[in-house]
Amino acid sequence: MAVKIRLARHGKKGYAFYHIVAADSRAPRDGKFIEKLGTYNPNTNPATIDLKFDRALDWLLKGAQPTDTCRAILSYKGVMYKKHLLGGVAKGAFTEAEAEAKFNVWASEKQSKIDAKSNKLASDATAAKKAQFAAETKVKEERAAAIAEKKAALAAEAAAAAAEEAAEAEAPAEEA
Repeated sequence: MAVKIRLARHGKKGYAFYHIVAADSRAPRDGKFIEKLGTYNPNTNPATIDLKFDRALDWLLKGAQPTDTCRAILSYKGVMYKKHLLGGVAKGAFTEAEAEAKFNVWASEKQSKIDAKSNKLASDATAAKKAQFAAETKVKEERAAAIAEKKAALAAEAAAAAAEEAAEAEAPAEEA
C-alpha cells in the first residue's frame, strides 16, 4: 500500500480549511485516511499550521510520500530537515546530539523569523489605522472649515441685508 501525506479539504466554499492526513494513495481526497497528522489554515496571515511533528516524521521515515503542498508545509515546520539530519546520523556523518543541536538552532531562527513577520504585520496594521484616522481627521477639519465659511458668508449676507433694511427704514423717516 502506497501511503501519501496529503491535504483533505474542509471548510466552506471560498474559505478552505485543510486536514493534513496520511492516506492510501488510492483513496479519494476527502475520503478514508489512516491518520490525521494536523491542520492547515491558509486563511490567516501567516498561515496557521498545527502539526503532530513526531507522527509526521514517523510516517516520512516509514516511506510515506508527501504531496508538493504537504512537502512545503512539512519543510516549513522542520519535519523534512529533521528527516535529513536523521539520515546523516544513520550514515555516521555526525552524532544524534549534533543533529539535535543543529535542529534546535534552525528551529529558533525559524521561530524568530515568524515572530518578526507577525510583529511587522501588526505594526503595519497599526500604522495603517493611524494613517486612516489622520486622513479622516483632515477631511473632517476641511468640512468643518467649509461649513464655518458658509455660515460666515450667510451671517455677513444677513448683516448686510439687515443694514440695508435699516438704511431703507431711516431713509423714508428722513423724507417725512
